[in-house]
Amino acid sequence: MARTGRRPGNQDTREAILAAAREAFAERGYDGASIRQIATSAGVDPALVHHYFGAKDQLFLATMEAPINPGEILPKIFEPGLDGVGERLVRTFVGVWDSPTGTTVAALVRSAMQHEWSARMLREFLVTQILRRATRTLNLDPAEAPKRASLVASQMIGLAMIRYILKLEPLASMTEDEIVRNVAPTIQRYLAEPLPEA
Repeated sequence: MARTGRRPGNQDTREAILAAAREAFAERGYDGASIRQIATSAGVDPALVHHYFGAKDQLFLATMEAPINPGEILPKIFEPGLDGVGERLVRTFVGVWDSPTGTTVAALVRSAMQHEWSARMLREFLVTQILRRATRTLNLDPAEAPKRASLVASQMIGLAMIRYILKLEPLASMTEDEIVRNVAPTIQRYLAEPLPEA
């Protein structure tokens, strides 16, 4: 009788690649880690890494067990340009957190607060998968982009912590529209308006 399902060893190979990738991304960061190095550590051919995970960003998302793919969501937020970006970002952010995916995102944030490895990986995720794409797509001044991006991140992570982790009222019970009205103008200012002089 013919066997069906995965060939023997496939799951072990996939897990070996993930383990090597987690270690590489944690030690060298997203930019410093290469598919070739990860494949060597896992004892497999680089083509096998591409077979299981595709490009490096997909492998990174798999190591993070990211519940969303920024490549699918971010273009809708940033490609229309700076006009209205604050509202689009906040509305999408709240939509993700309020969906069933939100519990997984909350678990990632909680883990980052407790474990250095998780914090490092979340930082790499924010920088390489979200902030870098945002500043590039919005054509922000390279001299100001890191400051603007970190200010936006502080606001969004603060919103997540207060509304979804600590559940502090009245923010925890606000509607999406209320949050957008109150938070989006600050995000818009961070991204589009002149920053205060040092």
